[in-house]
Parts: sequence; C-alpha cells; structure tokens
Amino acid sequence: VQLQASGGGLVQPGGSLKLSCVSAGLKYYGIGWFRQAPGKEREGTSCISTDSRIAHYEDFVRGRFTISRDNAKNTVYLEMNDLKPEDTAIYFCAPAICWSDSVSEADFDNWGQGTQVTVSS
Repeated sequence: VQLQASGGGLVQPGGSLKLSCVSAGLKYYGIGWFRQAPGKEREGTSCISTDSRIAHYEDFVRGRFTISRDNAKNTVYLEMNDLKPEDTAIYFCAPAICWSDSVSEADFDNWGQGTQVTVSS
C-alpha cells in the first residue's frame, strides 16, 4: 500500500491545519499519523481503527488534534488546532497498530515523503 500525505504548511502558533492521507487500499488498515522533527526520532501522534470505533491520541496532542476517516473516499484526516512550535515536523500517515491507549508502527516500509508542518511566528 502506498499512502500520500498532504495539507501541511506554515502556520502561526495557535493556528490550524488539516492533513489528508489518501490511498486506494486505506480502508483495510488502522492508520496512524506519525511525525519526525529535526534531530528526533519518529513518534506516533494518533491513530484510528478501520471502522473508526477506536481513536487514540498521545498526551501531547490530545484535545488539539482530531483524527477521522472516510473509507468511501479512501482518506484519513488529521485536524490540528492550537498548533505550537513544538508541533513542527514532517508528518506521515502509515498503517498502524491502534489500540485505545496506544499507537505503534505496523510492519511497513513505504513511508513516502510526508508533509511538512511548520509552526512559527
């Protein structure tokens, strides 16, 4: 499966962005949004199960980010509000192991280029 993330950009602190992740085979997978900041390891931010019954958020984004999906459109979204400079990173979507209390990477290699999110005044 190949996933394409888009929707990143430059935004001021407190601003909002909505990311999209599209793939023809997306509906068969739990999907996570991961990010990697310069000099840091990739980390999971959130995930959603195939049927949207489970959504998980890491503490540092909970209450600010909302993950959703539209399987008919083969798309997963990440709505990001109240963005902070520390949210600056390349954001990737990928198949994920998604539980109510955790998100982790599935066995997946085709991460693509992601989409850059920069939060700066």
